[in-house]
Amino acid sequence: MAVRTPLTVITGPLGSGKTTLLRHILDTFPKKIAILMNEFGEIAIDTKIIQGKNVQMADLGGGCVCCSLLGEFEAAVNEIIDNVDPDYIIVETTGVAEPDALVFDIQESLQRVRLDGVITVIDADAMIKYPSVGHTTRIQIEAADTIVLNKVDLVSEMELQTIAKKLNSINETAAIVHTVRGEVDPELLFGISREKVQPPPQHVHQPEFESFSYSSSAIFNRQCFEEFADSLEPEVYRAKGFVRFLEGVYLFNFVAGRWELELFPQEATELVFIGKDIRMIKSEIINRLKLCEQNFVYTNNIESTTPKHREN
Repeated sequence: MAVRTPLTVITGPLGSGKTTLLRHILDTFPKKIAILMNEFGEIAIDTKIIQGKNVQMADLGGGCVCCSLLGEFEAAVNEIIDNVDPDYIIVETTGVAEPDALVFDIQESLQRVRLDGVITVIDADAMIKYPSVGHTTRIQIEAADTIVLNKVDLVSEMELQTIAKKLNSINETAAIVHTVRGEVDPELLFGISREKVQPPPQHVHQPEFESFSYSSSAIFNRQCFEEFADSLEPEVYRAKGFVRFLEGVYLFNFVAGRWELELFPQEATELVFIGKDIRMIKSEIINRLKLCEQNFVYTNNIESTTPKHREN
């Protein structure tokens, strides 16, 4: 009998730190890993962040992997096994995905893999700021074998106890691992050998969020962009992408009013904005971005500065 390839699903709400965790795994786990990523938005920002690592990737494209892409997902898994023969397969779902249908499909239909575990990444700070757990987040927590409680440095010990109590009330069996920036021993995430059986999902997926993207070849005024990030409309829950300043291109991460910039090797500005009813303010956001564009001639000889991190 052929040995089945272990497959791990990484899920969690928008901006919880799934891709940050994945970057950490790739830097610290010395195994041959193949990755399937499913993003929400027209530009595959997370795929570009991971590119360049010693890893094989397949990007499933836009949409929700939990419902609309199961056939494509199965084909991608089989192709990866045939062409790459990895030690592990990792599937990172979009933050709006309800993973129960995906987990059921893996256990019932994919004969060449075994579901090793479901890792759900939760943003501790967001759990305090937005204490009401939505339908999608609840399903993500329920599905978990391990909960990676990320960004614990942004909350107090008493708040951590409150979060743990809430998580345990939704999933009393999942282990909870505290992390900052997804830095966790990968050995805690693999070799779980999941025993839970996922029942057939009964829900009809109804996305709560909308998205739009913005691209530009211009160089942005950094001060102007930072003021833009500080004053992003409350409808924007998540924004991510790359911004080109005079001193270099930076990775921009925005979650629930908190943002940061990290120097990153990309060519041009590409941004994705995600939120509820966000298309109603799309033109306003784009107009504000355009005010930050400068008509500089870019040169690679300019010395890069240290990334500036800011938390609000």
